[in-house]
Amino acid sequence: MNTQDRPRRSALYFPATNAKAIAKARTLPADIVILDLEDSVAPELKVEARAAALAAVKEGGFGTREVAIRANALDTEWGLDDLAALAGSGADAVLVPKISSPQDIATCQAALAAAPESMQLWAMIETCRCIPHLDAIAAMSATTRLSLWVMGVNDLAKEMRARLTPERTPFLPVLTLAVAAARAHGVAILDGVCNEFRNVDAFRAEAEQGVLFGFDGKSLIHPDQVVPCNEAFSPGEEELRWARVVIEAFTQPEAAGKGAIKVEGKMVELLHLYQAKQLVAVADKIAAAAG
Repeated sequence: MNTQDRPRRSALYFPATNAKAIAKARTLPADIVILDLEDSVAPELKVEARAAALAAVKEGGFGTREVAIRANALDTEWGLDDLAALAGSGADAVLVPKISSPQDIATCQAALAAAPESMQLWAMIETCRCIPHLDAIAAMSATTRLSLWVMGVNDLAKEMRARLTPERTPFLPVLTLAVAAARAHGVAILDGVCNEFRNVDAFRAEAEQGVLFGFDGKSLIHPDQVVPCNEAFSPGEEELRWARVVIEAFTQPEAAGKGAIKVEGKMVELLHLYQAKQLVAVADKIAAAAG
């Protein structure tokens, strides 16, 4: 399935048990709504949350937003039951936390065997065990539903016993490796949440850092983060101008059959043409969703 040209600038978590919040989700400009069965739901409410998530997806009303449901981890008492139930939910994706190995992806794939072909598998990258296996996990996208990663820096910080500073210094190598592995295998990738939901400047700084790393977007914990996140991850005017110039240049007769051409004094390759087309496609869909 090709979902690479979908806008994934902002992915907002909502507890699946909070009906009022989910109703609000249908009105927010987030590209992705994630109905959560994991961290934001108390153990005694897990089964209730699952039923609420299924009902919310069935009710619909999310418009062009992608809707994902975050299950509980595979090693919990709810994990496999979540996947069995979510397979028929009609959600766009199931997000599975605490993925640590290619075998975990294979387990998810088997558990979702009855799901429609269009249902995607998304994975949280948030354990120390997964770091040495990032490339192998991403490579599972060739034979499974896996199409997107979400960084879980908070959980990673807890496991590493590292301090989560505004600069995220201890995690810079991990963020780089995760983006590289995802790109190597065509997996979309979202940055982790920023805990500073009341400090817009701090959030903007972290979002801009995510843009520098090459993330497609960012996961969020508060509605106030949606607009600044969309602004940070939307293609800029100069980016779009350049992308369209590159696309136009490759349509010229003199570019026929060439793998590299000169555009405005710069050497541009077919790789840049692909990136330009993807950027324009994303921008067009953002504009269409905005009306």
